[in-house]
Amino acid sequence: MPRHATLSRKTGETEITVELNLDGSGQHDISTGIGFFDHMLTLLAVHGLFDLKVKANGDLHVDAHHTVEDTGIVLGAAFLQALGDRQGLVRIATSHVPLDEALARTVVDLSGRGYLHLEANFSSAQVGDFPAELVEDFLYAFVNNAKATMHVTLLAGRNTHHQIEVIFKSLARALREAAAIDPRQTGIPSSKGVLVSSL
Repeated sequence: MPRHATLSRKTGETEITVELNLDGSGQHDISTGIGFFDHMLTLLAVHGLFDLKVKANGDLHVDAHHTVEDTGIVLGAAFLQALGDRQGLVRIATSHVPLDEALARTVVDLSGRGYLHLEANFSSAQVGDFPAELVEDFLYAFVNNAKATMHVTLLAGRNTHHQIEVIFKSLARALREAAAIDPRQTGIPSSKGVLVSSL
């Protein structure tokens, strides 16, 4: 069963379209108008082996916040839709990723509940045209719309580019594993029998 989604969202601040295939090969076409953010989303696709297209037009004359956060919203919603009924999911995964002096750990549970715990003290406030604080805004928007629990810890690093890059790489690897299909898992990977929060 194909696990892909195409979603669009338009507001007075941004217009964003995301195409996502969870079972891809890392092909990507990313254009947000924010060079460093494009680089991070490319890493997400390549290291997650997700085919990903992102087209974002936002009010960058104001700042990057709306574009980054709203991309997280649409990408998270696309991820949730692509997961489908979540039959056979691995569900829970951990990834440690190094990049020279930097090291990050991401733990993901595709639980049906959105939650983010982020521990990261970046060395500088900005990388190129990208404010480092927007990492948290992106992740928060993503987990709430993907309905995923995520614990992200920056364990080491000096260079802010490297620090953010290892977070996105570890995110990609953890999502790749958690979203994989386990051939031994014949149903929903939960003792409750459901993964979507409901009454």
